[in-house]
Amino acid sequence: MTDTGKPLLIKRYASRRLYNTETSDYVTLDDIAGFIRDGREVQIVDLKSGDDLTRQYLLQIIAEHESRGESVLPVDVLNDLVRSYMTGNVSVVPEFLKQSFDMLRDGQSKVMENMSSMNPLAKMPGFDAMKSQQEVFLKAMTGGWTGGAGGTASNANATQQKPTETAEDLDAIKRQLSELQEKLSKLK
Repeated sequence: MTDTGKPLLIKRYASRRLYNTETSDYVTLDDIAGFIRDGREVQIVDLKSGDDLTRQYLLQIIAEHESRGESVLPVDVLNDLVRSYMTGNVSVVPEFLKQSFDMLRDGQSKVMENMSSMNPLAKMPGFDAMKSQQEVFLKAMTGGWTGGAGGTASNANATQQKPTETAEDLDAIKRQLSELQEKLSKLK
C-alpha cells in the first residue's frame, strides 16, 4: 500500500522518460492521468535540475485530452484563460477556478455524507445497495475525479477504467435501481 498523504514523485530523465519512484518503473502521461483520476497527487521533477515540472505536464495532459475530442473546457473558457495570461493585470481566474473546484469537491462530499448511517433512511432495506449506486454514479459523473485534498485515497497501482467497464457499471446501477424499486413497491 502506498502513502497517499504525500504526492507521488515522478522524475523526468534527460531522455524525457518519466520514472515512478514508488514502483520503480517508467510511466506515460496516461498513467499519470490515471493516478490523478484515482485521487493521487503527483509531483514531476527534472532529475538533473530539480525543477518542478508538474504544472507543465498537467497542462500537457489536459491539452492531449482536449485534442482527442474529449472536450471538457468550452471555447469561451479557453479564450478567457488565454486573456487572463496575456493581460498585465493580476487575474482572478486562477482563484475563481480553485474555488469552483473546491465547491464541486465539497458538494460531492456532502452528497456522500447525506447517505451516511446518520440518515434515517439507512435502516431501510436495500439502502446499502442504493448508497453503492450513488457512489458509482458520482464517480461516473465526475469521471472518477475526487480532487486532491478532499478526495478519497485509492491504490496508485489501480488500472485505468475502460469505457466498457463504465457501461457495465451503469447497467449494474440500472439493474440494482430496478430491484430496489421493486422492493420498495412490495413494502407499500
